[in-house]
Amino acid sequence: MNDSPGWATPGSSPSDGERPGTESGAQQPAQPTPPAGDPKWSAEQPPPGQWSSPGTTPEAPQSQPTTGWGRQPGTPQTGQYGPQHGYPGGPGQWGQPPAAKPGVIPLRPLGLGEILDGAVATMRTHWRAVLPITLVVATVVQVISVIVQKFMLDDLAFATGPNAGPEELIDSLGSTLGASAVIQFIQVLGTIVVTAMLTMVFSRAVLGQHSSVSDAWREARPQLLRLIGLTLLMALGAILLGAILILPGVLADSVGLAVLGFVVWLPLLVWLGIKFTLASPALMLEKSTVLKAFTRSSKLVKDTWWRIFGITLLTAVIAFFISGMIVAPFQIISLFAFSGGLDAMADGTGMNSWGALIAPAIGLIIAQTIVMPFQSGVTVLLYVDQRIRREGLDLELARAAGLENYGTTGG
Repeated sequence: MNDSPGWATPGSSPSDGERPGTESGAQQPAQPTPPAGDPKWSAEQPPPGQWSSPGTTPEAPQSQPTTGWGRQPGTPQTGQYGPQHGYPGGPGQWGQPPAAKPGVIPLRPLGLGEILDGAVATMRTHWRAVLPITLVVATVVQVISVIVQKFMLDDLAFATGPNAGPEELIDSLGSTLGASAVIQFIQVLGTIVVTAMLTMVFSRAVLGQHSSVSDAWREARPQLLRLIGLTLLMALGAILLGAILILPGVLADSVGLAVLGFVVWLPLLVWLGIKFTLASPALMLEKSTVLKAFTRSSKLVKDTWWRIFGITLLTAVIAFFISGMIVAPFQIISLFAFSGGLDAMADGTGMNSWGALIAPAIGLIIAQTIVMPFQSGVTVLLYVDQRIRREGLDLELARAAGLENYGTTGG
């Protein structure tokens, strides 16, 4: 019995607890292979598959069905390599057949280079959908951030002036903290919207299908509130975990205990972050609830934590260097053209001018327009890769892409 959810049809919104295209308590007949070019995804999840290593022969019953959604033991599939595919390799030799590639990735377990290349290929091929989404959201976020920073810095400059007293300084610090919280909230909200819409763009790119901005918004909108809830729940969990581990040392006025709590909290936070890193695409593409998305991510990451951690870390490092190379020239322009140079920066003057704030913001807009889809694409393709490895999703993707008789025994 298989309890894994399916890859939902883009644009559909099935009820919670039900699989798309089925009625509660009703047994559905096997679905026929969709015709070529059918844009819809399969409505159900293939049973988890076993990936056979080269040189091993899986046990198989005498007769195997040629339809259905799961990988059948003993039948040729993209996860098995051998002479039964008709590729070079005689008895005792194993040849690797080429995998179908209807979209930006081949339909088989992916390597690191293929995941990174798939993210870049989607950005390049489907830029008409990717670029407007990230550019508009990044621009809105930075415009609001610049306005908030301007008034925050003006207030702080007044509070630290020669005629300011302790009361003004306290009020200014409170306003600064409030403004910083507003900026962070806006940035997180913008990231959530971008993530939701880009997930839909990348899911279609895997099949070689194009998406428009309106298509991505229409498909992402039903799950947007749940994605916000998932993100806030993860942030709240991280804060509560830190409070539980660090706060006792602070209250006991014990520096050693507080440091120990932090040392335990940081790696635990990283471990949980990777464990639930696939919750977002699971929520969006399986049309699931928040708790089910956490469960799905945990199951998909199980036993491959270090691999996903390495790919995620490498992606973050690449994104960091790309952002730094783009933003640094604009910060230099801001420093010398609008802030009065190094002397003005040393005494704290000139940093609150409009030019000093707008120039770095332009660099951030350009950087986020490039970095956000790259990071979102890697996460989505990691999710697809894990489902191909564990659940034989490549067969469903092949059928959705209109590849008939994919994975069946060749004559």
